[in-house]
Amino acid sequence: MKRRAALLLRLACFLVLVAIPASAKETVKLAFIGPLTGGNSAIGLGGRNSADLAVKLRNADPTAKYQYELVVLDDECKPDTGVQVATKAAADRTIIAGVTHYCSVVAMATVDTFHRLALPTIVWGAVLPDITYGHSYKEIHRVNGTMVNQNETAAKLMLAQGFRRWVVIHDTTDYGKGHNKYFTQFVTAGGGQVLGTFGVTADQQDFTAELTQAKARNPEVIFFGGLTPIGVRIRAQMDKLGLAAQFQGTSGIVSDDFIKGLGPLAEGVVAFREGGPAEKLPGGKFFLEKYAEQKYANSPEAYGPFAFAAASLLMDTIEKVGPDRKKVLSALGEVKGKDSIVGTITFDDHGQNTVAAITAYVVQDGKWVVWQDSEYASGRRKLKGR
Repeated sequence: MKRRAALLLRLACFLVLVAIPASAKETVKLAFIGPLTGGNSAIGLGGRNSADLAVKLRNADPTAKYQYELVVLDDECKPDTGVQVATKAAADRTIIAGVTHYCSVVAMATVDTFHRLALPTIVWGAVLPDITYGHSYKEIHRVNGTMVNQNETAAKLMLAQGFRRWVVIHDTTDYGKGHNKYFTQFVTAGGGQVLGTFGVTADQQDFTAELTQAKARNPEVIFFGGLTPIGVRIRAQMDKLGLAAQFQGTSGIVSDDFIKGLGPLAEGVVAFREGGPAEKLPGGKFFLEKYAEQKYANSPEAYGPFAFAAASLLMDTIEKVGPDRKKVLSALGEVKGKDSIVGTITFDDHGQNTVAAITAYVVQDGKWVVWQDSEYASGRRKLKGR
């Protein structure tokens, strides 16, 4: 009888264990920070949804040790707001790590906060090199590449199309200044000429003065270093002033909102971005299928896969070492050859992913199309001035 009772007790304990619901697991919080309102909200919402998808998939995995919760914060693409929400996230000790920032100006403003409050973070979209290389903070990591790689590729492709004369218009944030610096460096090294450079503010509405001066210099290309809202205004006002130069932008305009804002005027615009289109990424098909199943109101946009990869890497790390900031930080410093949906992730000694594939895009028939797949690359359509 005693033996039977012991067996029944063991069976009862086993049944209790297997019946523990996911809600009984320890909950681990991750922060997501991006622009959820304002002119760059499309990118931010796509990033938020993608990080949310990573969390939902992990919570549905019966082998996961923890239940994850995404704490979503809006930085509005504004440095002051970014510091406020970064402080809120980092000061909350129940938040173990963060998926942080699309806007470079905000990412630069918050690095000190994350370092001071010791929150491990992975940047999912911002491209200014100094975000990782401008300091020695171990808390800051980044899965996407930087604007250095982006502008080298941009200069080489446009020079290969026969362009030689540019006017540069950039916003006066560190993001815009960085694009001006690196693009000018690479295009002049390749034999191109920058005829003039104009800085514009983020809230500027009228670009008549800058565009009139640009037109007088007869450029073949207007290079724009900035984000979608300003890019839409500049491209539209170029048309009104009869400035028929080719329009070339950075990763900051690779969004659905750029095309929506311009309609037919977006046709033929060229831009460059880190990584590749979701459908061509190593895990792109899986990501897009799972994203569609959730029926999010917004598309993942250009940087959604990076947000998914960042959130997934943080959860993989927590599963391995536990929900402890110091242990997570130490483990992130050892990430080498880690597979993800955006490709292999290897962090260097500054937390920067060293795999820096860059993709060229052109707007064709109302969509961003990979340059190599476009009719512009094949010669069936021509860029302006070609």
